[in-house]
Amino acid sequence: MTIRWKSIGLAAFAAALTLSASYAEAAGVLTIGRREDSTTFDPIKTAQNIDNWVFSNVYDVLVRVDKAGTKLEPGLAESWTTSDDGLTYTFKIRDAKFSDGAPLTAEDAVFSLLRIRDDEGSLWSDSYKVIDTAVATDPRTLTIKLKNPSAPFLSTLALPNASVISKAGMESLGADAYAEKPIASGAFTVEEWRRGDRIILKKNPNFWQADRVKLDGVEWISVPDDNTRMLNVEAGELDAAIFVPFSRVEELKKDPNLNVLTDPSTREDHLLINHAHGDLGKKEVRQALDMAIDKKAIVDAVTFGQGTIANSYIPKGALYHYAANLQRPYDPEKAKQMLADAGVSNLTLTYLLRAGDEVDEQTAVLIQQQLAKAGITANLQKVDPSQEWDMTVNGDYDISVNYWTNDILDPDQKTTFVLGHDSNNNYMTNYKSDAVKDLVAKARQELDPAKRAQMYFDLQKMAKEDVNWIDLYYSPYINVARKNVENFYQNPLGRFFLEDTVKNQ
Repeated sequence: MTIRWKSIGLAAFAAALTLSASYAEAAGVLTIGRREDSTTFDPIKTAQNIDNWVFSNVYDVLVRVDKAGTKLEPGLAESWTTSDDGLTYTFKIRDAKFSDGAPLTAEDAVFSLLRIRDDEGSLWSDSYKVIDTAVATDPRTLTIKLKNPSAPFLSTLALPNASVISKAGMESLGADAYAEKPIASGAFTVEEWRRGDRIILKKNPNFWQADRVKLDGVEWISVPDDNTRMLNVEAGELDAAIFVPFSRVEELKKDPNLNVLTDPSTREDHLLINHAHGDLGKKEVRQALDMAIDKKAIVDAVTFGQGTIANSYIPKGALYHYAANLQRPYDPEKAKQMLADAGVSNLTLTYLLRAGDEVDEQTAVLIQQQLAKAGITANLQKVDPSQEWDMTVNGDYDISVNYWTNDILDPDQKTTFVLGHDSNNNYMTNYKSDAVKDLVAKARQELDPAKRAQMYFDLQKMAKEDVNWIDLYYSPYINVARKNVENFYQNPLGRFFLEDTVKNQ
């Protein structure tokens, strides 16, 4: 998923400096340090990794993505069939229970799917409007009819935000209470949520795969400062930590008590461009910007070689990635000439970035220096992380680095949000192309894999030609764990398989 981390509260920072005694002292409880706290356990009301990566082990989905991140497999739906016309899906719901002991039925799945489609608070409704009807024909049979064929439909059922929640629990507790302490359908239950400090999870004995779960519990602890979080792991105050800074990888690898884990990811960092701002609306100007940025220098200096140059919005290794897509050469002199030919001189841009983020700041300085060689002035506007996301959404920027991690296996979701979507201004860029938008819609309904692949190859070429944004680099997930922790693993879509993690004493 995409979405930048939001505000870092003072309470979280204070809590991070001294990790308080807690349930984590018990055997078999894994403590994980992360940058900041979750925002909700209501799956339809968030689009942030900080939420999904936690509740992926609290909730379960009808269809799962496997550990390799390459194919779909049964989840709460143990099997399914599809009609010849591609419009009707019939799912057999396995014999499962919620954490409160109540049976999990097809009616709960119906409730969850219609809620993500229809609830006015849902951030994901557009992805599920293709559902015409969803009915429970019996307690263990779910039948879904679509308005039109949809190639990515099964993949969307594996989205963490489409997790199956308890209809009775939601109706009884209300959405606000459920979002604080939900009834779980996954491997762990929420024992306690100490806002700004930690989320305490306990093994769910009613989980249908409870025998698979080795841990007694998990604590997700907010440690906003990257350096402090790494020191906590080195000192044994945390069992693991995520978002290891690129600059710390080699040093941490030398610690005999630690394992630095680099897992394949779908992360792509890119430079957003606000097409609605003046000369940035000209394709030739955006092409000049692309040519004025030295991606290799950024990869070498910022990622310490951990990243690779990106050539497409669809990341390397993902479905339908076009490996032969254009990579404009770094040529500041040609960029300068292209600007002149476009009638643009003294181009001055506001570069929005988050203060205090080591990678963001280093990237910004490099890009500022590179653009200057092409005669472009980039004024850095450092803002508090609590402001940065809202400013981006509101279009209060010219350029800004952001990142995206895929949520589903199919490229439709990212393609729709980035190239073929109106309600979010094509991921805050204000990019407009009717030809691209039409092809995005056609690719969603094309069921022939070869024809569909060509459509996505064409979309990647069109996006690069138009420079909807500037692709910078792909990078792995980089996490660290103590040597006594086994199977601490994150798949390419970001899901942690904590049901398989072991903490040895």
